[in-house]
Amino acid sequence: MAEPPERDPFPEFRLDSDAGATFVLESKGKWWHAGFHLTTAIVGPTILTLPYAFRGLGWGLGFLCLTVLGCVTFYSYYLMSKVLEHCEKAGRRHIRFRELAADVLGVGIGAILLAGECLKIMYENLSPNGSLKLYEFIAMVTVVMIVLSQLPSFHSLRHINFASLILCLGYTFLMVGACINAGLSKNAPPRDYSLDPSGSSRVFSAFTSISIIAAIFGNGILPEIQATLAPPATGKMVKGLLMCYTVAFLTFYSAAVSGYWVFGNKSNSNILKSLMPDEGPSLAPTIVLGLAVVFVLLQLLAIGLVYSQVAYEIMEKQSADVKQGMFSKRNLIPRLILRSLYVIFCGFMAAMLPFFGDISGVVGAIGFIPLDFIFPMLLYNTTYKPSRSTLTYWINLSIIIVFTGVGIMGSFSSIRKLVLDANKFKLFSSDVVD
Repeated sequence: MAEPPERDPFPEFRLDSDAGATFVLESKGKWWHAGFHLTTAIVGPTILTLPYAFRGLGWGLGFLCLTVLGCVTFYSYYLMSKVLEHCEKAGRRHIRFRELAADVLGVGIGAILLAGECLKIMYENLSPNGSLKLYEFIAMVTVVMIVLSQLPSFHSLRHINFASLILCLGYTFLMVGACINAGLSKNAPPRDYSLDPSGSSRVFSAFTSISIIAAIFGNGILPEIQATLAPPATGKMVKGLLMCYTVAFLTFYSAAVSGYWVFGNKSNSNILKSLMPDEGPSLAPTIVLGLAVVFVLLQLLAIGLVYSQVAYEIMEKQSADVKQGMFSKRNLIPRLILRSLYVIFCGFMAAMLPFFGDISGVVGAIGFIPLDFIFPMLLYNTTYKPSRSTLTYWINLSIIIVFTGVGIMGSFSSIRKLVLDANKFKLFSSDVVD
């Protein structure tokens, strides 16, 4: 005898007109699925910029910032999950960050840009005198992303995001091994860990580096990920966060230490480019670097898919008809057209604006610092109203004050660097400006 269908505990959020919530954010996931999604959203190839971030901070401040930002973001996401659980128990399930704050577009563009750069690195290693340009590789990535974007829901990405978790561990350890090999080889680059001699430049570089690290830890889609969990979500997100941050700290520290140890203040915004310099031989075996680039490229596709779900949900809320099936002709054709146009737009912006390192700092300062370090504390204090005599209240207030200042300074320093680099920038350039 067939089992009766489960009653939807949140019918007010599954409105007849809200196909985005019903289709894209279908709630079927387990806690480990949330762990896979979170890991893909947080632990990505942006860790290859950590040695670059360290060069504006040095060893001591670099370790301190990485640790503090990691602990604060975990605490922040924990508070956010508790707020969302509180709303769920009260019969109000928030399933989108735009119901609470805002969406982030820059990650999708950055993922396509870095994927195109990875293809270019592989191509130049195999054919040093080849004629293909960066924007052509970005176009190739965009075509693949258009195909993958047709996966209908966030939940349908769970297997891809499990593979993403394995891939990030794979390329991190390959990169760490390559850096150790480079540092111990006879061709090891000279090490210089000194900071900028100018005091003002040093301060600006430090805040830009903090913004980059904040962007690396950033996750602007936590409510959407929590919405993919089968209700009740109580406790499931905390388990998913623990899985994610175990992977994060293992990969972040190893990548930052090994890359900065070898290249110091000459670290590139993509450490793989440092290992394959324009002049001289590669600093690691070609097979190791090639495999790392392939792993990075594959994971970037998963990251692009994860962050695109927010845009897809918004589009399908308006374009799809929830009364008809997810794969009906009425819903399939608009999905194909709108998602393809969105990916093409991201690919066009990535090709036109190859400022990956600088964009990371701006996105971190303007986007992720408010979302990840300020907004969750405000929400928690507003929702649970802890007494002013409690430690929780003062910890949250302190984080809000400190990171408001950091966000302001980080925004200024990141935009300043973007302006300073503008003279190196050409539309559809074949090089990513560091």
